[in-house]
Amino acid sequence: MPHSFSLRINLRRLILFLSLLSAFAALISTFHSSYTVQRQQLIDQTLESSYLYANKLATSTDEFLNASLQQLHAAAQILASQMDNTPRLEEEAARLHTQTDTFNSVVITDANGDVLSTSPNTLGILGRRLTTLGIQEALAARKPLISKPYLSTVGNFLIFMSQPVFSTNGDFLGVVGGSIYLKQDSILNRLLGTHYYRDGSYLYVIDQHGTILYHPDSTRIGAAARRNATIESLLQKRSGSGVVTNSKGIEMITGYAIMPLTNWGIVAQRPVSATLAPLDALMQKMLFHTVPFAVLIFILIWWCASKVSQPLQLLANEAGNMEDPNTGDKINRVRSWYFEAHELKRVMLLGVTLLNQKISKLREDAETDPLTRLANRRSLDAALEQHRQTGTSFSIISVDIDRFKRVNDTYGHDAGDVVLQMLAQEMMQASRHLDLPCRVGGEEFLILLPRTDKALAAQVAERLRLRIAAVDFTIVGHITISLGVASWPEDDADIGAVLKYADLMLYQAKHNGRNRVEVHGVASATDLAPSPG
Repeated sequence: MPHSFSLRINLRRLILFLSLLSAFAALISTFHSSYTVQRQQLIDQTLESSYLYANKLATSTDEFLNASLQQLHAAAQILASQMDNTPRLEEEAARLHTQTDTFNSVVITDANGDVLSTSPNTLGILGRRLTTLGIQEALAARKPLISKPYLSTVGNFLIFMSQPVFSTNGDFLGVVGGSIYLKQDSILNRLLGTHYYRDGSYLYVIDQHGTILYHPDSTRIGAAARRNATIESLLQKRSGSGVVTNSKGIEMITGYAIMPLTNWGIVAQRPVSATLAPLDALMQKMLFHTVPFAVLIFILIWWCASKVSQPLQLLANEAGNMEDPNTGDKINRVRSWYFEAHELKRVMLLGVTLLNQKISKLREDAETDPLTRLANRRSLDAALEQHRQTGTSFSIISVDIDRFKRVNDTYGHDAGDVVLQMLAQEMMQASRHLDLPCRVGGEEFLILLPRTDKALAAQVAERLRLRIAAVDFTIVGHITISLGVASWPEDDADIGAVLKYADLMLYQAKHNGRNRVEVHGVASATDLAPSPG
């Protein structure tokens, strides 16, 4: 009997341990899935906001530089008839320097580069002929100009903005220009420096050659920026966003934009660690709400384990009464404990139902296009892999809206989104329950048709084409679509090649006039009359 009692206790503990382990594993899986999905969402959102922030600053700085050139242009118009009037030159130089605080210094030269007037007068260059980069570029170009950064005669690292001065007869008389110091206090530094620099976030500016024009660390100004993917994109005049490692080895989320006037690049950066910091608090909150429910489930599991051990106790008791004629009947009656074991599994499944629902919701969000609620590329890849493993044949219909860019340009992106949503609804209504309509790009869609040969798929595509042509889309009116059809394994044993064939047929439909269905392997595609509207 002691031996039987020990066996019963050990078995109950084993059942309890395995049950708790399963529930704990499900809980860990939920947390991991939640963290992974939300981490990517945070990074994607920060990439977008960093780009928008950099683009906004690029626009503001561009507008400031344009306004500064306009100030100089107005001064050049005034000075056209005053280049021999020294008091008037001094008055205009002082006005440009002090009226708006745009320039750290102002200089007016004749056509040879001789300084006629300056402000402030402490520069000590009045009457001298300047040979600095900014002056020489301005004299040679004789047009509005923003110079490359350079070291001035008096040792200031600056950019020089200038306007040519012409007489009423069109003769070149000289240059009026203003300097913006890059390593000292200036309106440009204040414009860029008043924005947020919290949690390690900062921004910097480079010129079209990669020289740093602004940086929170002033010792970096004038140096060449460390080459990375962001710098390379800016040197190629491309705006965008990405994740890079900065000069201090810190992983940063970066948004960057080009200023059209100067081709300078503005870079806004935020540490990845700072971006993900709010996720820790979110996970703690989720744990706080989950633990009570988990405790309740663990108590229920312990109770079920105790109940499962009771039939085993009866079996152990009857094992010592083999001489009793009623033992057989009693053991037969105890055999219902298998049903109890089944119930234990059911209770456990019930106990983790809410956790599984959370996982399912996260998986649905990860596998569904948020705009159209169609399956996304991830769902498509999973379905294709399942068909490959089971050897289930299928056809692919590749769908693209004709001239969708014109819809966006004419009616706006909100109207374009409505068109995409309505098209998705029509595709779902036109699909069978086994079919999988997907959104795989901006206006690109795809329908996976299991166990459907090419001829039937072509009929489905044609019906969809006619259906869409007949729909009156909100705001936009009537649109058309082009479709390409291919089949696996009929067209190729490689699923990737079949997808490319469907795309190729789509492009062929576009090339052949749009509003068509083209089928791979058909020598001559059927001409489809354009639908009304």
